[in-house]
Amino acid sequence: METVSKAFITELTDNQIMIRDTIRDFAEKQIRPVIMEYDEAQKFPMELMQKLGELGFLGMLVKEEYGGAGLGYIEFAITIEELARVDPSVALSVAAHNGLCTNHINRFGNEAQKKKYLPDLTSGKKIGAWGLTESVSGSDAGGLLTTAVKEGDYYIVNGSKTFTTHGTVGQTAVIMAITDKEKKSKGISAFILEKGMEGFIVGKKENKLGMRASDTTQLTFENCKVPADNLIGKEGEGFVQAMKILEGGRVSIAALSLGLAQGALDASIKYSKERKQFGKALAEFQATQMKLAEMETNIEAARMLTYRAAYMKDKGMSNKKEAAMAKLFASEVAEKCSSEAVQIHGGYGFIKEYPVEKFYRDVKLCTIGEGTSEIQRIVIARELLND
Repeated sequence: METVSKAFITELTDNQIMIRDTIRDFAEKQIRPVIMEYDEAQKFPMELMQKLGELGFLGMLVKEEYGGAGLGYIEFAITIEELARVDPSVALSVAAHNGLCTNHINRFGNEAQKKKYLPDLTSGKKIGAWGLTESVSGSDAGGLLTTAVKEGDYYIVNGSKTFTTHGTVGQTAVIMAITDKEKKSKGISAFILEKGMEGFIVGKKENKLGMRASDTTQLTFENCKVPADNLIGKEGEGFVQAMKILEGGRVSIAALSLGLAQGALDASIKYSKERKQFGKALAEFQATQMKLAEMETNIEAARMLTYRAAYMKDKGMSNKKEAAMAKLFASEVAEKCSSEAVQIHGGYGFIKEYPVEKFYRDVKLCTIGEGTSEIQRIVIARELLND
C-alpha cells in the first residue's frame, strides 16, 4: 500500500496548468470587476455560474458520459483555490455545487438517477443544493429530525434544513431524512428532491457576515411527496454517504481557505510596496516583512496539506485524517492571514474599496463549514487513536 509520505505531487501536469490558467483568467476578467456588486446586493452570480458550466467547471468530478469533465480532486482543488484568490463566495458556490449535491448523486446514485439529474447539473442548467444541517443538529449531524415515511410508491418528507447552500437558487436538492428513528444515524437516508414538488418550501434567505453572494437558505418540507425512486442507495445509508461526501468537501474548503489566504497575501504585498510611511514603502519595514514571511510560510504548508489530501482522494486512498488536517490548518491559516492583511493595510483595511476587507469577512466560514475546527480535531484524534 502506498504510504502517506509518498502520496504527494511535486508539480502540475500540462493539463492541470491549463486548467489553472483558464480559471485564473476567468476569475480576473469575469469575476473581479463585479465582486462588490454581488456582495453588496447579496446576489447569487447566476450568469457567472452558467459561464462556468459552459467551460466545464460545474461537473468536474463527473464522468464525461453524464456531461462532466471527468477530472479529479487535484483539478477541483486548483479551480477552487484560483476562484477564492479573487472571490471566496463564488468559490464556495462552485465548491458546493460540484462537491455536495452533484457529487452525492454522482457517487451514490443509480444509473437512472445519474442520467436524469447529472447532465443538467454539470452544464449549469440547474444548480444543486444539499441539506444535512438543521437548527437542532449542526456538528451533531446524526441528531437531525427531518423524517421520511414510506407510503406506497412515495416517501412523505417532513422537517426543515438550515444553512442550505443554494436553497433559493437550486432546482435539485439532496437532503438527508430519518426513515427509521430506532436506528438513529443508521436510520438516515438520502433523497433527491426537486423544487416545485408539493410541500417543498423555500424559506428565509440568510443575511450573512461574509460569502454574501453565495446563497444560503432555510428549506422546509410539509408532507412533501417524494417518489420512492428518488431514494439514493438503500434506506439507512444516507448518513454514511453524507460523511463520505463531507470528506471530499473538506478538501474543497481547504482549497478555498488556501486561495483566500493567497489573495490576502497578494493584496498585502501589492499594498506594502505602494504605501509610503516615514519616507519609505511599508515593505521596507522589518515588521511588515515578518508578517509577509509568516503568511507565505503558512500558506505553503497549507498548500502541501491540501494537495496531499486531494492526491490521496484521487488515488483511492483513505484520506479522512489528511482531509481533516488540511481543512483545519488551511482554514485557520486563512483566518490569520486575512487578519494580518487588514493590519498591514491599517485604516484602509477597514474600507470596502480594498479586497482585504472582504477577505476578512468571508474567512470565518472556513473554520465552520464542512465541520468546525473543533470537529476536525476530533476526527484527527480518532483516526490517530484507531490507527
